[in-house]
Amino acid sequence: MRGRVWFPTLGLVAWLCCLSLEPVQGGKVLVLPVDGSHWLSMKLLVEELTLRGHEVEVLVPESSLLIKGSKSHKTEIYKVPFTQAELEKNFNRLRESIFDKAPDITDMYVNVQRLINFTSFQERGCESLLTNEPLMSRLKREEFDVVLTDPFLPCGSVLSHIFSIPAVYFLRGLPCELDLKANLCPSPRSYLPVSFSGNTDVMTFPQRVKNMLMSFVDSYMCSIIYSHFDDLVSRNSKDIKTYKELLSHASIWLLRYDFIFEYPRPVMPNMVFIGGINCAKKAPLPADLQEFVDGSGDDGFIVFTMGSMVSDMPDVKAKLFIDAFRQIPQRVLWRYTGGLIDDMPKNVRVLKWLPQNDLLAHPKARVFMTHGGTHGIYEGICNGVPMLMFPLFGDQSDNVDRMVHRGVAKKLSIFEMTTESLVIALKEMINNKSYKEKMAKLSEIHLDRPAKPLDLAAFWTEFVMRHKGAAHLRVAGHDLNSIQYHNLDVFGIFVVILVVVLWLELKFCLFCVRKCGRKGTGKKKSE
Repeated sequence: MRGRVWFPTLGLVAWLCCLSLEPVQGGKVLVLPVDGSHWLSMKLLVEELTLRGHEVEVLVPESSLLIKGSKSHKTEIYKVPFTQAELEKNFNRLRESIFDKAPDITDMYVNVQRLINFTSFQERGCESLLTNEPLMSRLKREEFDVVLTDPFLPCGSVLSHIFSIPAVYFLRGLPCELDLKANLCPSPRSYLPVSFSGNTDVMTFPQRVKNMLMSFVDSYMCSIIYSHFDDLVSRNSKDIKTYKELLSHASIWLLRYDFIFEYPRPVMPNMVFIGGINCAKKAPLPADLQEFVDGSGDDGFIVFTMGSMVSDMPDVKAKLFIDAFRQIPQRVLWRYTGGLIDDMPKNVRVLKWLPQNDLLAHPKARVFMTHGGTHGIYEGICNGVPMLMFPLFGDQSDNVDRMVHRGVAKKLSIFEMTTESLVIALKEMINNKSYKEKMAKLSEIHLDRPAKPLDLAAFWTEFVMRHKGAAHLRVAGHDLNSIQYHNLDVFGIFVVILVVVLWLELKFCLFCVRKCGRKGTGKKKSE
C-alpha cells in the first residue's frame, strides 16, 4: 500500500518541478580575441559559454598565431592585409634581442616603439574588419547580446560601440594602467607602485619620489602608445574621440588576477577578479610523461618553459641550462624547440609542447622555471609549486617582483646567469622549505573563494546579456568633466567667498581706523 502511494507521489512532484522550471534562453555572444597567449585563457570562457547553451561566434583573422577554428563554437574568418609570414615576422621583431642584453632605462623608447609597431600592424587587421561591409552588415543583423573582447587591441571596443552592444572586457591589464584610468580607479602613488619602478606597495621616501617621477614618464609614454588607437576611435565614432573614453563604457571588466598576486588597491564595482581561470581544469598526463615523472623518486622533477611564444633561445644560453641540469638529481621537463645538444643529460626530456598545468599538479613537482607570464604564475600558485623566474620583456619583470616579494619565488637574470648560479638557485629552492611552505599558504588562500573563476566569468557575462549591460555599476564620475571631477569649481567658489570675506573685513577695519582717527582729531581741536 505504501509503495502504491509513494511512486505516484514522486512522479507528481517531479512533473510539477519540471513545470516550474523556466526554459533556458541561450544568448548570442560575439567574440573578438587578441592573438597569442591572450587567447589561451579567453578560449576557456568561450567554451564554457558554449556549454551553457549560448551561440558564440569568434571573429578570427585569416592570418593568426594561436587562434584556430573549433567545433564547439562558430568561427568567422575575415581577411586581413597581411600574410601569415608577415605576421610571424612582425611578432618576431617584438621579441628580437630579448636574449642579447638586460634592458635598462635607455631601452624604454626602443621597447615602446616596438610595441607601437606591433599594435599598429594588428590595427591594420582591425581596419580591414571594420571596412568589410558585407560582414559588418551580417553581424549587425545577428543582433548579438554582448561583445566579449580583450581591449589590448581596440577592435572589439569599437565594434561594440558601432553596434550599440554592451561589452565585457577580458584582460590581464593594459600598458600605462589605461584600464584603471578609464574606469576611474583611484591610484595613490604613495602605496601603488608604477610599472617598471621596482617598488613594492611599501615604499621609503626616496622610493616614493621615484614612483612619482616615473608616473609622469608613464603618462607621457601612454599618450604616445595610444595615439593611433585614438585616431581609429575618432574615425569610427562621432561622439567619442579617445580610446580611454571608449573603454570607460565597458559593462564588466573580467581581470585575470586577484590580490594574492597584485598589490591591494581601490577598485570599481564593475571589476571582477578571475585570477587562476586558466588552471581550473586538469587532465591526466600522457602515459610516457606519467612514467617519466613517477620515476623521479624522492628528488622529484622540474618543469621548465618560457611561455607559449618563446620556445627557443641562443645555443650559448641553452648550454648554460643543460650544464646545470647535469649537476642536479631532479628530472627536468623542458619545452624547447631549439637545436639539441648531442650529449643531452639523461634526466632531461625536451618537448615541443608540454601540459604545463597538469605537470605542476603532480605531487612530485618541485620547482617551476618560468619567464613570469601571468598564465604560468597562476598555474604555479594554483598547484602550490615555487618558481625560479627569468623575466624577459613586457610586464614580466613586475610580475616576478611581486612573486619574489611574496617569498614564493627567486629571480635570476637570464643575461647575467651562469651555470653555477643556476645550480645554487635550484638547490636553494628545493632545499629551503620556506619557499614551498609560503607557496602552499598562498595557494590555500587563492583557492579559498566562493566561486571558481570560470563560473564567475561566465556568470557576469550572462548577467550583462540578461540585463543588456550593467549601467548600475558605472560610477557617475564618467559624466563629469575634469573641473567637476576634481571639484575645482567648488574650490573656486570657496576661494572667491574667502577673498570677498577678507576684502569686506579689510574694508571694515579701514573704515573703523579712519573713523577713530577723525574722532581723535576732533577731540584735540576742541581742547
